[in-house]
Amino acid sequence: MAAPAVLGLAVFVALPFLVAVGLSFTDERLGSPLATRLVGWEQYRRVLADPLFRRALANNLYFAVVVVPLQTVAALGLALLLNRRLAGRGFFRTLFFLPVVFPMALVAVVWVLIYAPGPEGTMNALLGAATGGVWAPRDFLHDPAWAMPALMLLSVWQGVGLQMVVLLAGLQVIPGELYEAAAVDGAGPWGRFWHVTLPGLRNPLIFVAVVTAILAFRLFDQVRIMTRGGPEGATTTVIYEAVAAAFDRQEVARGAAMTVLFFSIVVAITTVQRRVLRERGGVA
Repeated sequence: MAAPAVLGLAVFVALPFLVAVGLSFTDERLGSPLATRLVGWEQYRRVLADPLFRRALANNLYFAVVVVPLQTVAALGLALLLNRRLAGRGFFRTLFFLPVVFPMALVAVVWVLIYAPGPEGTMNALLGAATGGVWAPRDFLHDPAWAMPALMLLSVWQGVGLQMVVLLAGLQVIPGELYEAAAVDGAGPWGRFWHVTLPGLRNPLIFVAVVTAILAFRLFDQVRIMTRGGPEGATTTVIYEAVAAAFDRQEVARGAAMTVLFFSIVVAITTVQRRVLRERGGVA
């Protein structure tokens, strides 16, 4: 039963990655008339010494550190709210999940219009109305101080629905008897949340946090469409730089080395994250 999925992973994930590992030890360039040579670890040394790569990696970490907890907390809040018996509950569940269905390319184009500079831009107009005209219009996507937060807001809005559905499913399998017993013992809403809901959502929360971290490190579409890595490198990411090296500058081997390094870093971070969360959650 698992054979088709395993075959797909082998052909479209494992094999390309092995090819990238092989290319990373060469000096391969697209269109170069020179023969490809093995250069060993030279590409990795160059990448690690490149300040642009280090800046891209720092941007990835910054994005993940902000987006992962923010999106997880927002998803948990929405799941708790929509787990209640509310009028139109099905409609709101669909509404919050809908952005997940849309392609990121389409979402990014729409949000470019939302972030339009000047008072006529949707975001500027909303903030101006909310602050009574105190807000000064900004060019979010071309301001180094606001470009990355703008991408964060878009990413949280687009992805929170998926995490919400996972947590909502987790909430629905928590036995109602536990809440009744906690209420009989005198636990208030906060006590029931802390001692019943959170322990019951332990595994879904671990899953959501790990998956959100992986998706946060894969930041590319928004950068490519909305900022092109700018302004002043404020939104450049490792994947964006790897793609630019391989296809814009034809430095295939350099792009492959970046990919392999980044893959190793992400695997290490997510492994540590999963282990820490499991230890704190008391999972064997």
